[in-house]
Amino acid sequence: MSGDPRNWMWAEALQMLARAERLHRDVFSPSGHTAVSWEPPVDVLETEDAVLVLAALPGVDSKQVQLVIRDGVLLIAGARVLPRELRTAVIHRIELPQGRFERQVRLPAGTYEQPVSAVADGCLIVKLPKVGRKGAA
Repeated sequence: MSGDPRNWMWAEALQMLARAERLHRDVFSPSGHTAVSWEPPVDVLETEDAVLVLAALPGVDSKQVQLVIRDGVLLIAGARVLPRELRTAVIHRIELPQGRFERQVRLPAGTYEQPVSAVADGCLIVKLPKVGRKGAA
């Protein structure tokens, strides 16, 4: 490199960009790690009869999501993985997180029946009917 500061600054900037891209790929890599690698965003809403939790889980099979209530906390856990046919594809960009996820949501005080889940518009909707409330079935 010549003594021109623009040359070494440009080289330094390119190296930093390459490093940032490698870190981004490592964080969102579709590896089979069992450690939790991301948390889905959630909304928590309460009606007279139930608490509703909406978790943004696009591309996640709802049958593979675990729901557990313990000590007033709802645990939502599972994994988002690339479909098998895409695992050999050249990846140009991955922004949706891959791998194991977990989200713990503190529930409003109360007693709840078994959670009922459904999927709509890329969200997992978890309905927690309040015990003893009409319409809670």
